[in-house]
Amino acid sequence: MQAPRVLMVYPRFGSHSFWSYQASCAFVGAKYPTAPLGLITVAAMLPPAWEVRLVNRNTEELAEDDFAWADMVMTGGMMVQQPDTLRIIEMCRARGTPVVVGGPDATSSPHVYKAAHFQVLGEAEGILDKFIEAWNADVREGVFVAEPYKADVTTTPIPRFDLLKFDQYLYIGLQYSRGCPFTCEFCDIIELYGRSPRTKTHAQMLSELERLYDLGYRGHVDFVDDNLIGNKKAVKAFLPHLVAWVKEKSYPFEFSTEASINLSDDDELLSLLSRANFFLVFVGLETPNTDALVAMRKKQNTRRSLVDSVHKIYAHGIFVTAGFIVGFDTEKNRVAEEMIAFIQDSAVPISLVSLLTALPNTQLTRRLAKEGRLHSGHELMPDGLNDTCGQGLNFDTLRPQRDVLRDYVDIVRDVLDPEAYCDRIRRLVGLLDYSQRPDAAMRSNRRYNIAGIEMVKKLIDQMPEHGHLFWRTFVHCLKINPRAVQTVVKLMVLYLHLGPFARSMTLQMEQWIAEMERGSRYLSPQERYAARVVVQKRPSVEPRVR
Repeated sequence: MQAPRVLMVYPRFGSHSFWSYQASCAFVGAKYPTAPLGLITVAAMLPPAWEVRLVNRNTEELAEDDFAWADMVMTGGMMVQQPDTLRIIEMCRARGTPVVVGGPDATSSPHVYKAAHFQVLGEAEGILDKFIEAWNADVREGVFVAEPYKADVTTTPIPRFDLLKFDQYLYIGLQYSRGCPFTCEFCDIIELYGRSPRTKTHAQMLSELERLYDLGYRGHVDFVDDNLIGNKKAVKAFLPHLVAWVKEKSYPFEFSTEASINLSDDDELLSLLSRANFFLVFVGLETPNTDALVAMRKKQNTRRSLVDSVHKIYAHGIFVTAGFIVGFDTEKNRVAEEMIAFIQDSAVPISLVSLLTALPNTQLTRRLAKEGRLHSGHELMPDGLNDTCGQGLNFDTLRPQRDVLRDYVDIVRDVLDPEAYCDRIRRLVGLLDYSQRPDAAMRSNRRYNIAGIEMVKKLIDQMPEHGHLFWRTFVHCLKINPRAVQTVVKLMVLYLHLGPFARSMTLQMEQWIAEMERGSRYLSPQERYAARVVVQKRPSVEPRVR
């Protein structure tokens, strides 16, 4: 039997997504922030005889010749990629090409993807071999479901980094662990990957880094773990090996990751991250309101001063980006003023503010379904939305929805105002301490290693209305903390996207608020979409419980 030719297609994110950073990517010569790590990991699990091609629809076109070449298409991704994943399935169906769908959204909402010939659900290490066996036996449709939380990540092969075009991306991702020990009500990570984080071996991680290095990649590498310190003992044992590796290689990479705020409790861990050349960590801060944190079961955020915790991370030369959420049941009155003040006090420049969304297969969604508050179509992602930031509230809130939307508008408009943004950068400059990072480490990102006056002038030329604010911020950094110049320039470049994003989001929300003030009932985008689209054989809105 002839080995199949596999076309892996990574679906598009919304063009106006918070995470797309289109203008910022274009400024530094990239096309998209990050590469499809999931697909290239699956590619590495396929039999060596199977020929594989990769098309990322965020960076390149999917051509008719690609379909003509392929014996099968593999695709899938997150909920925000749902519209394009369904579009890809339709394209395959129209051409008679078998299509295999997997990934987190298909795992959480398999009924949405009934049109695919194959569904491979759950972690690939636990089920892909069954699909391969079926394909080789001439089976051309089926559903394959992995046992939850059982995949042995120590068997995961090195991703097929050779399939990537490195110059298309701002950074490349690696994964060290899966799972998170916490119980946040709104999060689907613990449903998909469990609460006992599983980690790769030291040798595995160094081999992945070595492969990237040997392929010629240099620059930003993101550890995509949903909580890098979920197994703190394991990561603290790994980091000294990483410190030694980057030093031996003269710091070819700088790293970012995501972690819970209790990272700030451990000076030794923070020191190791700094010495390993971590420069950025994303933290889910969510809200400064303790009652809301307790209600959402995010108690790890209640045991400390969040502002002091963020500043503690800055003191180790690592800057923080953070997520915030509006729409919790505990909100009684307006929350905008408190959250704006908190974001300014913490000096977090990049603050992702989202409306609370009941994601499929979460504790929150199950609770709202039982209470009769979950909107129809909650698991659907209408095309054209600005990801979950503008997905709207897909459930009935306890306080008036218009008030929730108004708070959201006020927060986004204020914290992404150029003057407020620059003010946070200037405060950040005074808090960052890069003394633990060698000079060689500070020059490791190839896309930002020309953070001189000419680049800054070019950047400011693209923001004529408020360029003077960014110039003043740049000069302030040169005077106060010149080692932070790379960080400041990165944040300025990212504002090329964040400024227009804020204007787009607030305009969308203002239109919804105006409709409500004219007496119209608020309909979430999912409700509007569900009224137009019928998913074949869709069960009740109550999510599947494993």
